Amino acid sequence: MSSIGTISELAPEGKTVLLRLDLNSPIDPASNQILDDKRFREHLPTIKELEESRVVILTHQSRPGKKDFSTLEGHAEKLAHLLGRPVGYVDDIFGRSAREAVASLRTGEVLMLENVRFNAEENLTLAPEAAKGTHIVRRLAAMGDVFVNDAFGTAHRSQPTVVGLPMLMRSAGGLLMEREVKNLSRVFTGAPRPVTFVLGGTKVDDSVAVAANVLENGVADQVIVIGVVANVFLTAAGYDIGTPSTDLIAQLKYTGEVARAKALLDRFGDRIIFPDQVAVREGGERAEYSIEAIPKDAPVMDIGADALRTVNEAIASSGTIVVNGPAGVFEDPTFSAGTFEILRASSKVPFSVVGGGHTAAVIEQMGLEAAFTHISTGGGACIEFLTGKKLPAVAALERSREIFG
Repeated sequence: MSSIGTISELAPEGKTVLLRLDLNSPIDPASNQILDDKRFREHLPTIKELEESRVVILTHQSRPGKKDFSTLEGHAEKLAHLLGRPVGYVDDIFGRSAREAVASLRTGEVLMLENVRFNAEENLTLAPEAAKGTHIVRRLAAMGDVFVNDAFGTAHRSQPTVVGLPMLMRSAGGLLMEREVKNLSRVFTGAPRPVTFVLGGTKVDDSVAVAANVLENGVADQVIVIGVVANVFLTAAGYDIGTPSTDLIAQLKYTGEVARAKALLDRFGDRIIFPDQVAVREGGERAEYSIEAIPKDAPVMDIGADALRTVNEAIASSGTIVVNGPAGVFEDPTFSAGTFEILRASSKVPFSVVGGGHTAAVIEQMGLEAAFTHISTGGGACIEFLTGKKLPAVAALERSREIFG
């Protein structure tokens, strides 16, 4: 992507490269062991691309106050194992120990600095101009020659190392950042039509915002809603989804989204598909009902089999599919069919994009990763991109190209 720059444009050979990664991973609080190394693996191509540079990794784990807010010694060991070569670690960010460790690096070596969120400034949300004046950014910038941001998972955060460093250093996106921006941008321009969005799960506000953006701007030919998102649209359309599901919407504080869903149905009803049949838990078993006859006391747990066939026919006729969020309580095998079958159908569409998070985890569990065109590594960043907002990290890299050429 020329707008965010490429690694090759930086001519990084022989230079000290500050490389921002997102290695934030699930950790066992008792043993401090990293439970999932997927994010590490996603960044390996970028690190290997910089093998003729001196690489200084800036990354984070969790945030202050969380149980998994930890040092990065284990992350350096995990990365070294996956990379197949040593990765140094220093328990310092920009103090003397860090500066000396960076200064002693030789070409081809990799060093990981301490969790950048151990510094209070990194936990602030700042505009790029303010971020470039922070101690953490000024001190780090003085330690490197160029900056590469490969941390798409934090691209929606306007934090100092994300948006401040590009203001002081010649910068570019890493290979993962480049791939994310390229594929997500293609959804908006040049994607094979018809374009279908499948929006589910429990993050209703995000899904309604995405639906509004892609419908209002003619990006999507149709939007299919599933999961709790579908329940909100069903409520907006005047259907009684039963007490348990209605209560869940209230518990999740999404009652206000019903009015927004109704406004979208009023404007784009012919382009929004919601299930006309659902599966509920009744007496501990799966039972299916039309949306006109959902029992008052049974929670909606999945899409019904007949409705699933209709949804999958719409998916099969699409040139592009963007899917985010499950169709129901997929963790329970009794109610996993909707999620699994929709993902299986989506994997066969010519251009297929997945919004990360739980959906990506299910695809990995199903062994279908290779069948999708693009599976995003950043749930929050991906959703913000799809709502039409400019991601702070992307904007900062674009601005850096204007400043430094």
